[in-house]
Amino acid sequence: MLTRRVVIHVAAVLLICAIALGVHSAASNVAPPLAADVRADSLLVVKSRHELVVFAHGMVAKRYAVALGRGGAGDKVREGDGKVPEGRFTIDEHVARSAFHRALHVSYPDSAHAARARAMGVPPGGHIMVHGLKNGLGIVGGLHRTMDWTAGCVALTDPEIEELFRAVPDGTPIVLAP
Repeated sequence: MLTRRVVIHVAAVLLICAIALGVHSAASNVAPPLAADVRADSLLVVKSRHELVVFAHGMVAKRYAVALGRGGAGDKVREGDGKVPEGRFTIDEHVARSAFHRALHVSYPDSAHAARARAMGVPPGGHIMVHGLKNGLGIVGGLHRTMDWTAGCVALTDPEIEELFRAVPDGTPIVLAP
């Protein structure tokens, strides 16, 4: 019985150390905040690199590591497929109150995605957002990027979405690239 207790205790200590190391690694890789006077003129999400790039005056202002949809690579085809759409869209709304800590709504579906879904007889989906973490889970921080977990959105930490919420006006173009 003592051996089993020791094994459980050692496993618990190792788990706590691994979590602490992960939190430290995530915290130590934090880039400086986006300058308060930056106004984005476009956004680019490169899905294969799990990266969101903010452009201001045509220059890179900041890069963010992101989590994506759990549906894997490829373009969104239908509601519920868990994929992030690909194409040129617009940030068309700031959502201050949602299930996630702040969100920027993406103008998906465009006419091409809607037509393809209609031809397939399936709904195209919608409610694609660039958002923070689920309300109440902000403490997870950068660890959320260890896996793709959204329903087809682009996810950042809460402090990061606060920066974008301030810097990205409605009407800003966003390209979601493979």
